[in-house]
Amino acid sequence: MYDTGSTAFMMICTMLVFFMTPGLAFFYGGLSRRKNVINTMLMCFAVIGVVGLVWVAAGWSFAYGGDGSLSWFGGFDQLGLNGVAGKMLAEAADVPDGTVYPTIINVMFQMAFAMITAAIVTGSVAGRMKFGAVLTFIAIWSLVVYSPLAHMVWGGAGSLIGDKIGALDFAGGDVVHISSGVTGLLLALTLGGRRGFGLTSYRPHNVPFVALGAGLLWLGWFGFNGGSEFAADGIAALAILNTVVASAAGLASWLVVEKAQTGKPTLVGGVTGLVAGLVVVTPGAGFVEPWAAAVMGLIVSPVCYFAISKLKAKFGYDDALDAFGCHGVGGLLGGVLTGFFCVPELSWTSHGGLLYTGDFSLLVSQVVGILVTLVIVVVLDLVIIAVVRALFHGELRVSEHDEALGLDACEHGESAYPAYTGLDA
Repeated sequence: MYDTGSTAFMMICTMLVFFMTPGLAFFYGGLSRRKNVINTMLMCFAVIGVVGLVWVAAGWSFAYGGDGSLSWFGGFDQLGLNGVAGKMLAEAADVPDGTVYPTIINVMFQMAFAMITAAIVTGSVAGRMKFGAVLTFIAIWSLVVYSPLAHMVWGGAGSLIGDKIGALDFAGGDVVHISSGVTGLLLALTLGGRRGFGLTSYRPHNVPFVALGAGLLWLGWFGFNGGSEFAADGIAALAILNTVVASAAGLASWLVVEKAQTGKPTLVGGVTGLVAGLVVVTPGAGFVEPWAAAVMGLIVSPVCYFAISKLKAKFGYDDALDAFGCHGVGGLLGGVLTGFFCVPELSWTSHGGLLYTGDFSLLVSQVVGILVTLVIVVVLDLVIIAVVRALFHGELRVSEHDEALGLDACEHGESAYPAYTGLDA
């Protein structure tokens, strides 16, 4: 018989993670320009449709199918989720040892992860990429990059990063944040800067939208990190507590840094800090003590603040809504800090954090796992970008006229604020 408590817990966590993608739509929509808010939000919602279909067709099979013999890929045996219903019925009749809830819940839970990961990517291309090109890229990327990477990290015995390298990723530092942030950066570099980039000051058009989106993300993140324990137990509770602590520390830290740098703490800054805190603790949510989660949150905000405020200007890349600056950089930092702060008894491997053991083994594994992730993501991203560019006759970007007028009108024929008659360059 299934554990009804863990079954209910995982179903609730699944719904919470699904909730994150609409939350991100509000977060990104508020940060965007008035003339692009429909396009920005629709990219997130459209990802739900695209990734939902792709995940059922092949994504789940590529990530978690097969017999475990391949270190980098699942298999083709569960295409179209063939046999999943029969497996569920067989399980119910004779529940295998250690199975606390129906494994079909994992299909939904991991689908929600795939959705939010792909949606994060869209923040880097806001305001200038063709809508069809975005969705085509996401469809291919979900199958070619996300699903195999999920297998490499979370595929169990024999998996390349999680087992052979021995890197820890509790809820998605490599799989979610590094992959999406780096992908967003590569797309931003490919597209070039928005019209007026470097000359115009881009301001969020709706700060309450940003705060609302951050609140929805915050809520969903409890399911994101807590559910990654896959049981209603003490580790899940620890992951949820660490989620609260790290996000609180990230928020507070960002406000302090912003006050010191600009003289004025802002709401957009505060909620960006809380998201950075959520990102940095994700790889180690179930591995570290709450005090360590606080330290991680305090550290990540200055690092991400620097990446967003200084690196973009120095290197000239237009990561429009800071997917790389927040998720990519925060995920990289979180993976490394997990190698310092992991409690040995909580580790999935035989190695604990450097702080506890004085042994560099886990820290080295974390760094190697991150480097392997970066190589895989960068190489495959460049191939996919080339393929999508060819499909769209060499041009991923909207015309200069359409960009100036706004993607809401040109790509969708809608206006978020039809009564507004002011200028929005």
